[in-house]
Amino acid sequence: MKNIPIAFIGGGNMARSLIGGLVAGGHEPDRIWVAEPDVGQRDFLRGRFGVHAGADNPEIAAKAEIVVLAVKPQALQGVARQLAPEIQIRQPLVISVAAGVREPDLRRWLGGGALALVRTMPNTPALVASSASALFANEFVTDERRQLAESLLRAVGVTVWVDDESLLDAVTALSGSGPAYFFLVMEALERAALDLGLDADNARLLTLQTAFGAAKMALESAESPATLRVRVTSPGGTTERALAILREGGIETLLAKALDAARQRASELGDLLGEQP
Repeated sequence: MKNIPIAFIGGGNMARSLIGGLVAGGHEPDRIWVAEPDVGQRDFLRGRFGVHAGADNPEIAAKAEIVVLAVKPQALQGVARQLAPEIQIRQPLVISVAAGVREPDLRRWLGGGALALVRTMPNTPALVASSASALFANEFVTDERRQLAESLLRAVGVTVWVDDESLLDAVTALSGSGPAYFFLVMEALERAALDLGLDADNARLLTLQTAFGAAKMALESAESPATLRVRVTSPGGTTERALAILREGGIETLLAKALDAARQRASELGDLLGEQP
């Protein structure tokens, strides 16, 4: 993986996160190219990571065995059609991090045929190398190329594979949108702590460290979150009373409804983005 040439089409936050993870993991910066229209961003990428950067998408794509499409979903059709001649000639592994754009549409825009294509849904904690990414590979992706795609995404966090592309809509609802759910909970806890008399600095620090600690415990434990919850809930204690209030308010039902609504919206956006011929 360390010597394979990789081209990023788009140099935004997700591309920067992946490039940073790759370079930190030992990938040679001289083997990474980025196509980015903004000259300031190109200068930043060169200076920060030592990678190549240019403005011509097909020229950059021609450098690599792996092409990562990291542009906004609404722009992907135009970019893919521009890249199609070069992609068809070189037949690289194409990895798309654009939410909502389905494999059949993207492969059609890239010229069709037996094109090896992986869709992935990282989330924003990739910015701090803590992403949760799901990947889907089409039938033309070999085992070796699956490993390459997984290695790339593991540079910024953990990865899982799904066998059914439609499950990426569920992934979008869970981990794609999920950071915002936890930020909302943190926000609410912090506000409630202020109402209880804590000062702002202490309320924020205790909220954030508690969230971090709970996640770290869950990640490092072989036990389920349900088991961990029971372990920290003493009968007749403060935690038990607080959880009872949350359940009376229907927290489980609300979360289930929220994820289902997000999944439905992801599916709707996929329909919209794929409608254009």
